[in-house]
Amino acid sequence: MSSVLIKNGRIIDPAGGPAVPVDLFIEDDRIAALGQVPASADITIDAQGLLITPGLIDLHVHFRQPGYEQAETILSGCRAAVCGGFTAVAVMPNTTPCIDTAQMVRLVGENAQQADLCRVHVVGAVTVGRQGRQLADLHAMAQAGALAFSDDGDYLASRELMQQAIAQVAALNLAIIQHCEDPVRGRGDVNAGKVAEAIGLSSSSGQTEAEAFVRDLELLDASPSPCRYHLAHVSSADTVRNLSLAASEHLSITAEATPHHLTLTDELCRSLNPLYKVRPPLRSSQDVAALKSALADGTIDCLACDHAPHTAAEKSRDFVAAPAGMIGLETALAVYITELIVPGLLTWPQLIQKLTTNPAAVLGLEKPRIAPGSTADLTLIDPCRTWLVRPEVFHSLSRNCPFAGRTLTGKAVATIVAGRIRYLDSVTITGKLPPDVIHN
Repeated sequence: MSSVLIKNGRIIDPAGGPAVPVDLFIEDDRIAALGQVPASADITIDAQGLLITPGLIDLHVHFRQPGYEQAETILSGCRAAVCGGFTAVAVMPNTTPCIDTAQMVRLVGENAQQADLCRVHVVGAVTVGRQGRQLADLHAMAQAGALAFSDDGDYLASRELMQQAIAQVAALNLAIIQHCEDPVRGRGDVNAGKVAEAIGLSSSSGQTEAEAFVRDLELLDASPSPCRYHLAHVSSADTVRNLSLAASEHLSITAEATPHHLTLTDELCRSLNPLYKVRPPLRSSQDVAALKSALADGTIDCLACDHAPHTAAEKSRDFVAAPAGMIGLETALAVYITELIVPGLLTWPQLIQKLTTNPAAVLGLEKPRIAPGSTADLTLIDPCRTWLVRPEVFHSLSRNCPFAGRTLTGKAVATIVAGRIRYLDSVTITGKLPPDVIHN
């Protein structure tokens, strides 16, 4: 039996209300007491000035294993996750081979158990090989532990297959996560507009994303059974408008925004630096403003970083040849704090809800709570810490970070998973830590 006492921290309740100063006692994998706690424990953390939140959940990450371990492994991805404050992540199926069978779902789960750092939830492919031609065995993957399905990075363009997928996923009471970029309408390297014209690269507009989403709405409306549908990495004002109209009618529709689409614009692509190549592409300042407004009013209810590692050699190619994607697990929380909390766009309860309660609902997980008897998955945050983004010291194997060199405010300083401290950064403790705790 092991115990952890967290003293002097302030609890953030995603349901709302002020941050409450309180001591918290963990015994084994559960929160055993709040307020009236034992005087000592095996390990005591002084959380003076820190916020205590339910463990953060990221709905959208790429860990590249199997098939591309030089960019990221499940172990290195989990290390990056806990260092970013995330106690759970959902891994996408664009591996080699693709996660499109029960065997592959189990393999990823086994590798995550061996890593033994954060919870890893598997998203299975909707179609075999993510090719959009034949449905994968969704039922078998669900039995093996998949919590959602996505052809991540590839829009399921076939109406007939999407109808079949909606019906099967609804019967399983799971979720579809859709990437709304229809290849028939074009998947350009940059956002359509003045920047694309100036640099002469292929482009795609936010309207094409919005129209792909509308196509799915029509199929969801036609389905006899409700299906949980999650819109990945919303990037355009056009999509936000359609999402806002749909939200009042479709309780099962959810959506996420990423740190880069919330804070970076296509103006950065003028440099032709492949670091800024991502899918969907970075949009205009007007799109960024629309995303922030949609977060504030609840139209976009989740935040996810779309952590997409690539090697330095790949990201050193020219803009067209380089792969799309950015890493984000170790900077996401600080970007959210800097860009959303500090300017007053979101309150702390609103932010934490979009990083805990709402992502858990998408995946059908138990609602995260800080209460006696609840699982002790917790994140401790220093809301005032300022730090320089130096990708060379990250725990991810890749360095393709668009925020390199920026000074950010706020940082996860402790991550606790099932009662075990997995990460600590400049936190005062008493007691003997296990040797496998990651330190910064």
